[in-house]
Amino acid sequence: MNPPSKPQDPALPETAPEDEAAAEQALDGDDLAEGEDLDEADEDGDEDDGEGVEGLEEALAAAIPNPEGQRCGLVAIVGRPNVGKSTLMNALVGQKISITSKKAQTTRHRITGIRTLGKTQFVFVDTPGFQMKHAAALNRNLNRTVLASIGDVDAVIFMVEAGKFGTDDAKVMALLPDDKPVIFVANKLDEVRRRTDLLPWLQKMQATRNFTEYVPMSANSNADVERLFGIVEKHLPEQPWMYEEDALTDRSDRFLASEIVREKLFRLTGDELPYNSTVVIDKFEEEGNLRRIAATIVVERDAHKGMIIGEGGERLKRIGSESRQELERLLEAKVFLELWVKVRSGWADSEAHLRSYGYE
Repeated sequence: MNPPSKPQDPALPETAPEDEAAAEQALDGDDLAEGEDLDEADEDGDEDDGEGVEGLEEALAAAIPNPEGQRCGLVAIVGRPNVGKSTLMNALVGQKISITSKKAQTTRHRITGIRTLGKTQFVFVDTPGFQMKHAAALNRNLNRTVLASIGDVDAVIFMVEAGKFGTDDAKVMALLPDDKPVIFVANKLDEVRRRTDLLPWLQKMQATRNFTEYVPMSANSNADVERLFGIVEKHLPEQPWMYEEDALTDRSDRFLASEIVREKLFRLTGDELPYNSTVVIDKFEEEGNLRRIAATIVVERDAHKGMIIGEGGERLKRIGSESRQELERLLEAKVFLELWVKVRSGWADSEAHLRSYGYE
C-alpha cells in the first residue's frame, strides 16, 4: 500500500517561503441491582547462565522467514485528555474497542487495536490522557501506562486539537522519545472555522519540535483516516505480522464489557459524577448464544451512588439498557446484564484496590 498523495486545500493561500511550504503541504492533506434481559533447570542440573541467547534469537529469526513485503509495528496514540485519541483508535480499527465520552479520562487502560491492510499490520495503542493535575494513585497508574506504551512502540502519534496548544500539550510533548518517529496529528480539523488561521499555527508548531510528519485531520473523516494509514505505514519495520489477519484487538470480551458499561455510565451522568468511578466485571458466562454478565459500578461516596441509581432507579436502568444493547451488537449474542452500585471510599488512591480492579 503506497501512501496516497496529500490533496491541496483550496482554502489556504499560496506561500512562497520554504519554511511555509511544509506547513501548507501538511494542511492538505448494599446495593441496588438492575437485571437486564519452572523456570526449568538444565538437564545437568546447572541453571542457564544466559550465554548464547543472542545467537539463539538470531537463529530463530532466520528460521521464521518474513513473507515478502510484510510490515508490522506498534504505534502509540498519545496526548492530553479529551483530544480524540479513542475516537481515532476506533476509526483506525473500524470498530469500537475504546470508549469515548466528553468527560476526560474515560480511557484508563492500554487498549490495543489491530488493523491489517494489504501487507501491513498496524497495531495501535490507545493510551490514557497524561495526568498533570492530580496525584492520586489512579492518576499515577495512568501515567505509568502512558510512559510504558511510548517505550514499547515503533512510532508515536502525538495528538492535539487543531489550532490549540496549551501547557498540558507541551508537558506531554516533553515526554516524547527522540529515537522514534513522532507524527504530529492536529485533530478536530472539522471544528476549525477558518482554515487560513491554521497555517501560522502549524508554522509555530514546527518551531516547537522537529516532528516526522504534520497531519491536520478529523478522526471523523474516512478520507483523513485513510491518509493517516499511508503516512504511518512508511515508519513501520518490515517484519512478520504479530496477529492473525482478521484480529481487531488483544483485549477480552470481558474487558470490553466493563469498558462499554463505563462509557454509558459517564455519558448518562455527565458532569455530575467524578471521573474516579470504575466498573468491575464479577461474572461473564457464555451459554451458547447467551452471555450472562454481572458488573459492579464502584464509586467513592454515597452521594455518587445516588446519582447513578437516579430517582426510582431510572438512571441505572437506562445505563444497563444502553450497555446491553451495545454489547449485543459488539458480541453478536444475546446479553443478560446485571448491574450493582457499591461504595468503596478511597479506592482511587489505593494501589491495592487498583490492582484488584485490574489496573496495571
